[in-house]
Amino acid sequence: MGSNENLENLVRSGSLKPELPDRIECEGLLRSAKDRLKDAHNRELSFASRFDLTYNAAHALALTALRLCGYRSDKRYLVFQCLVHTLDLSKESVRLFSLCHDRRNRAEYQGYMDVDEALLVELVAATDTLSAQVAAAMVDAKQKEAPSETLR
Repeated sequence: MGSNENLENLVRSGSLKPELPDRIECEGLLRSAKDRLKDAHNRELSFASRFDLTYNAAHALALTALRLCGYRSDKRYLVFQCLVHTLDLSKESVRLFSLCHDRRNRAEYQGYMDVDEALLVELVAATDTLSAQVAAAMVDAKQKEAPSETLR
């Protein structure tokens, strides 16, 4: 997993809270993300539904990555920004998730949904990739786990 020094700086600034990973929580987040992402691939659903499903799957995956590293945030945007540290995700991918976070907020709080099929295709592909990375990180965490340590 990624750089703890940068994450520790976020703890010192009060943006993140240290919290031991919880296997049941992480497995539940991953399962929820995979279910949402599967549904998001259904082209019979509306753009808004597919965008919402994919965005929320990406958020659950980013939160899982953060939790696996032993941190928690109550700021949705921050879990995406931390992906460069938790999974060594590219800044371009993080910018995509941040853009979609902004679009989600505009739809949620201002009632404006910008229908951008190309953006949705990009978001789905990036979230598919993120899902595989988080699943691999879960496997790594389980393999490193001692019977009474870290992941409960």
